Amino acid sequence: MSLSDKESSTSESGSIKCSVNVDGGARAWASLSGGYANAFGVYQDVYTRSKLASTSQISWIGSTQLFLLFAIGFPAGKLLDLGYYRHTMFFGTVLYVFSLFMVSIAHHDQYYQVFLSQAIGMGIGAGLLYVPALAIQAHYWQKRRAIAMGIVLLGSSTGGVIFPIMLDQLFKGAVGFEWGVRISAFVCLGLLTISNVIMMPNPDIAGLEKSKPDIKAVLTDVPYIILTVGSGLIETGLYFPYFYLQLFSIVKGIEPNIAFYTLAILNAASFPGRIVPNLFADRLGPINLFVPSAIICSGLLFSMYGISSVGSIVAFAIIYGFFSGAWIGLASPCLASLARHPNEVGVRFGFSFALAGIGALVGTPVIGVLLGNTFPWHKAILFSGGTTMAGSFFQFIARQQVSSRTGSKFV
Repeated sequence: MSLSDKESSTSESGSIKCSVNVDGGARAWASLSGGYANAFGVYQDVYTRSKLASTSQISWIGSTQLFLLFAIGFPAGKLLDLGYYRHTMFFGTVLYVFSLFMVSIAHHDQYYQVFLSQAIGMGIGAGLLYVPALAIQAHYWQKRRAIAMGIVLLGSSTGGVIFPIMLDQLFKGAVGFEWGVRISAFVCLGLLTISNVIMMPNPDIAGLEKSKPDIKAVLTDVPYIILTVGSGLIETGLYFPYFYLQLFSIVKGIEPNIAFYTLAILNAASFPGRIVPNLFADRLGPINLFVPSAIICSGLLFSMYGISSVGSIVAFAIIYGFFSGAWIGLASPCLASLARHPNEVGVRFGFSFALAGIGALVGTPVIGVLLGNTFPWHKAILFSGGTTMAGSFFQFIARQQVSSRTGSKFV
């Protein structure tokens, strides 16, 4: 099977040169077909209404799952760099689907059962899938790397539209919660099986990676660390609407059937957000688009102070979905652009996602505590908007350092 656009790549020692095929071919395009998403906002609403636990405790389920999705990326990225891509994807698929089935039989009056299956099991399984599916794109793409990673992340946007609607209809229909979850598990099993079959590591890169990645060099790369710290602060507040917009709408007096679709609208709007900016990122530089996306998200979070009608909520969901999707979609190309060698891409992704995931872990539970039982939304808005703005400042500093180091404005 031939691949186009051969590019010479040199090992870190500079002593070994070999030809690496990137930017085209059937294997490269097949590697784009994977994708993962969840729609915890639906579960947040269901669990809150069923009095499973307090709002903050329920948020810990989703935030722990989100944290593990990122945190497990560090060992998963290391396994990718060592050549265990298929093993990692297979085990992640089995664990994720098994845990989703366990959610369907967990008793709703037993918080620990839901937490173990949905937070721990699904979180670890998703973590084993997420970073390898993204990082492997750096093995295939150079000139079109940002758009390739954006296409992969479309899976989460697509799932974020389809799964909330599907689960809502199943939960409210004759099927009920248990079989509704099981049906979604069968869908995930089918999609992940396809991904396991058609996604594969680049054999040319696999042959190149004889040396271990220089972990010390990665962890002492100052712009990379600053960018990662900024990402952690941003993720502390970024997912507030993804967890709470549906509940926010209902508390504001929006009709429940309309409020439900705000989550689907939010995810649908992130679909172009993960593609359009990436079309320009390979030319203008991913970090140049990454930082403004975060700043705009912060401003939009503060704008929630003035949201009260159906029109304003829908408008917010569309605009916030686009720019938050842009930030999420540009994160991976930014990290890949800082890698000095293909064999450190997985480690860079994994460490950054793991550290930034701490923000995702604590963010929504803190918001849950701030909301309490009376839902003073101004506290949550101030917290999420403030942390996102602070993270944007860190990432702007990182951008300036990268530009100074490379001598280019297009970073």
